[in-house]
Amino acid sequence: MDFFGTIMGPFNWLVSAVMVGIHDVLSSMGMPAASGWTWTLSIIGLVLIIRAALIPVFLRQVSAQRRMRLLQPDLKRLQDKYKGKTDQLSRQAMAQEQMALYKEHGTNPLSACLPMLIQVPFFFALFQVLSGIPAAAREAHGIGAMTHEQAVQFDESSIFGAPLSASVLHGGAGDPAAVLVLTIVMILAMTAAQFITQRRIVARSVPDEAADNPLARQQKVILYALPLIFGVGGVLFPIGVLIYWTTTNLWTMAQQFAVK
Repeated sequence: MDFFGTIMGPFNWLVSAVMVGIHDVLSSMGMPAASGWTWTLSIIGLVLIIRAALIPVFLRQVSAQRRMRLLQPDLKRLQDKYKGKTDQLSRQAMAQEQMALYKEHGTNPLSACLPMLIQVPFFFALFQVLSGIPAAAREAHGIGAMTHEQAVQFDESSIFGAPLSASVLHGGAGDPAAVLVLTIVMILAMTAAQFITQRRIVARSVPDEAADNPLARQQKVILYALPLIFGVGGVLFPIGVLIYWTTTNLWTMAQQFAVK
C-alpha cells in the first residue's frame, strides 16, 4: 500500500463504518436494506455526525472572523506605510509586521477555512470508498468496514434512476440521463450554498472601508474560485459523494446564518 493509502486507510474504515452503522439502524426501523434512499440517508447521517462534531471548531472560526474584522484598520495602516515600496527588504518587513499583527490578535487569514480543511480527509475517504464499491462488488470482497454483500447492495441501489456509485465522467450502471440531471441539480445546489456562505464570511471578516486591501482581494478570489472548483469537479464525483458535499455545504450555509 502506498503512503497516501496508508494515511487514508483509517479514514476509509471510519467513514464506511459510520455509513454501515446508520444503514443498519435504518434497516432495523423498517427501511428496505437495498434501497438507494436508505443508503442516501446513511450518507446524510454521516455528514450530520461529522458536522455536529465540528461545531466547536465552527464557533472558533466565527470568533476568528470577528478578530480579523477588528484587525483591518491596523492592516490598512500597515499597507499605507509600505505603499509604493517594492524592494525586497520592504516586502519582507511588511510580511513580518503583518504576521506579528495576526499573532497579536490571535487570528490568521486561513481561520475561515479550518472546518473545510478538517473535512478534507473524510471527503477523500468517502470518494475512495464509493469509487471502490463497484470493483468490490465485482471481485467478491468488501471495502473498509463494508462487507461484500453490502458493497453489492450499495452498487445496485439508486435514487431517481441514478446509481449512487455512478458519475457523469466515469459512467456506471443506470440511466445516464438521470445521472446527468441529478449531478447538475446537486452541483447547482452545492455551489450556490458555497457562494452564499463565502459571501457571509467576507461580510464578517472584511469591513467596507478595507474592501481594497490584500485580505479583501484574497477573500474575493475564494468567493468565486471555490464554487467554480466544486462546479467543474462535480462531474468527477459519484452521486453519493455529491450527496455528501451538497449536504455539508447546506449545513455550513445554515450555520453562517444561525450564528450572529
